[in-house]
Amino acid sequence: MNGIMAAGARAFKTGRGRPGEGGGMRFDTKIAIVVRGDLAAWQRLNVTAFLASGVAAVCDETIGKPYEDGSGHRYLEMFRQPVLVYAADGPGLGTVRERAVARQMPVAIYTEDMFATGHDEANRAVVQAVAAGDLRLAGVAVYGPRNAVDKICKGLALHS
Repeated sequence: MNGIMAAGARAFKTGRGRPGEGGGMRFDTKIAIVVRGDLAAWQRLNVTAFLASGVAAVCDETIGKPYEDGSGHRYLEMFRQPVLVYAADGPGLGTVRERAVARQMPVAIYTEDMFATGHDEANRAVVQAVAAGDLRLAGVAVYGPRNAVDKICKGLALHS
């Protein structure tokens, strides 16, 4: 099965409301996370969280302001825009990574080998041990101009 599928490829689009009016906002940039669809549910969630942290770590403009509830309790900042999560198979993830690298976009990866490690340094070591074309990808995240991210993720279905 080809990892880039035409069926169900509609991307999430926000409306053209004004900030604070409950309507959507259209952002010039997009965060997309693509996870291998055949992973166990806990693995898909874990990969998604790790990849999101990669975007947050280097793309300060993606982070909004802190939250505060009506009782005055403060909460952490989060992404200021939607994060779209797509599904693909291994070859599809490879295509997404290749497209993003070719466009020089910020990319985060999570490989299958990282499931067997116990800490961050070991994660980096298992990635460094494998050439780019041979990575067994479990997920890829990309951030950048909306149109470029749409082209990188063209044909992918949103994760369900």
